Amino acid sequence: MAKGSGLGVRGWLLLGLITVVVLASTGVWNPFPGIWDWVDRSEPISEPDVVWQHRIGGTPRSVTVAGDTVVVEQRTRVEARRLSDGTQLWERKADWAGVAGGDRDAVVVVGKLLVKGYEVLDPTTGVTRRRNDDAVAVWTWRNLLLDARCFAPTDCTLSAWDPRGTTPLWTAFVPGVNNGLLGDNPQLLDTRRLDAVRIDKEVAGPEPVPPLLGFPIDNRVHVLDTATGRVLADVEPGREERLSVVGGRLLRITARSQDGTCLFSISGRDPATGLEAWQRTGVNLRTADAVGCAQREDPQGARNVLIGVAPDGREAVLDGYDGRLLLVIAPGEKIVAVDDRYALVRAADKGSVSARELGTDRTRWSRPTGAKAGAALTPYAAVLAHDKPSRLVALDPRTGAELATLRTAANALAVGPTGMIIGEGREIGYVRFGGAAVAPPPGGGDGPRPGPAGTGDVPAPEDSCGPKRELCPEDEG
Repeated sequence: MAKGSGLGVRGWLLLGLITVVVLASTGVWNPFPGIWDWVDRSEPISEPDVVWQHRIGGTPRSVTVAGDTVVVEQRTRVEARRLSDGTQLWERKADWAGVAGGDRDAVVVVGKLLVKGYEVLDPTTGVTRRRNDDAVAVWTWRNLLLDARCFAPTDCTLSAWDPRGTTPLWTAFVPGVNNGLLGDNPQLLDTRRLDAVRIDKEVAGPEPVPPLLGFPIDNRVHVLDTATGRVLADVEPGREERLSVVGGRLLRITARSQDGTCLFSISGRDPATGLEAWQRTGVNLRTADAVGCAQREDPQGARNVLIGVAPDGREAVLDGYDGRLLLVIAPGEKIVAVDDRYALVRAADKGSVSARELGTDRTRWSRPTGAKAGAALTPYAAVLAHDKPSRLVALDPRTGAELATLRTAANALAVGPTGMIIGEGREIGYVRFGGAAVAPPPGGGDGPRPGPAGTGDVPAPEDSCGPKRELCPEDEG
C-alpha cells in the first residue's frame, strides 16, 4: 500500500470539526455553549460547590437580592441575573444603581454621575417603569423611595414614592441640599455601621425607612417626618455638639474637653416639640477622633440602636428612642454586629462569638471563632467570616442553627430569604440555605403602623418591631 494514502490525523480532526459544525448549525447537537461555560468558569469559589457561579464583566460594587433576581452594580453598568440559575436577564449602562422595595415589589433605580434624573426599572425585565429627569439625589429603602430636585441653590423639593408608585406620596420643601448629595443614597445624619472583614456593608439589602431623617444643609440639620413629609425641626449644632437622628429622636451629642479627657453627654429630644425625652452622660458613642474632642463621625449603631462605651470601658447598646440600656457586656468583650433584635458579641478571649437578645441580656447561641472573624446581622441570617482556615458561615439569628457552611476565601455580598451571594474578584455564586426555610422575623406586614410619639404613622418595617416594639401594634403576640 502506498504511503500517505489515508486521511491522517489532521484530516480526521478536520472531518470531525466539519461534522460538529454541521450538527450545530442544523440544531441537532450544539456542544459549544457547554464548552464555553467550561472554559469561562474558574475553579469553584467554595466547597461545597455553589448552586451556580458566573464571571461578570467587572468587580461588583454592590450585589442585592431583589425577589427572584440578583442585581449586580458595577463601575459603569448594572445587570440582573435570575436567582435560581444565575442566567443574565438584562444589562444597562449606569454609573450608579440602588434597589428599593421588598421581595414582592422590588425595583432597580439607575442613573449617571453629574447628570440629573434617574430611571426606575423592573428587576426581572429591565423595562423602565418610571423616569425622572430633574432629581439630583435618590435614597432607596425597603418601603420607600425618596428623591431631591433643586430649582435653585436654596430651593429644593423632596418627593417620597412607593417603590412601584407613579405619583408622590408627599412632597416637602427644604432650603437646598448638601453639595455632596449626588447620585444614590448620599449620607444622612444617622448611625455608622460596624465594619466586618469579608462581609459587604450592604449585605442585608435595603432596610425599612426610619421614622425620621436628618438632612445636613448649610451647617444645620433639617429633621423630616417620613410619614407626612413635614419638616419637624431646623437645628444648628452648638460648637461642641454633633447632631444625629436615630430611633425617632434628634440626638444632641456633646463632647467637651476637660482635664485632658473628653466628657460626653447625649440628649435625645422630640424634634416636634424640642423637649428632652432622655439624657445620658459619660457614654462615648465614638463620634470624636482619637486626638481630641472634635466630633467628625456619626455614632456607631444600626437602625434604632446605638453602640456606646461606658466610663469603665464596657460596651453597651442604647435604645435611640428612650435611652434605655438594652445590653451591657462584660469587660474585654466586644460588640461586632448589631441590629434592632440582637447583638453579636466576641468573647474576651476572642475564641467565640455569641448572640445576645437586646432588652433581655439572654444569650441565644454561641459559636467558636477565630480572633479576627468578621460578623454581620441580616433579617434572614447571621453571617460569620472566619480566617485560618477561611470559611463563611450563615446561621439562623434566633437559634444559631447552621444554614450554610463554606470553605472559601470569597466575600459575603448579599443575603436573601433562601440563600446568599458570595463573590471573589469577578466571580459570583449563589449558596442556597439548607434545612428549613428561614422565616422572616416578627413585625411583618406592609401597612402603616404607629411610630414613636410625635412621628406620625410610618411605613412598617418588614423585619423589626423596634427595640421598644414601638412599630408594632399593642395586641401583637
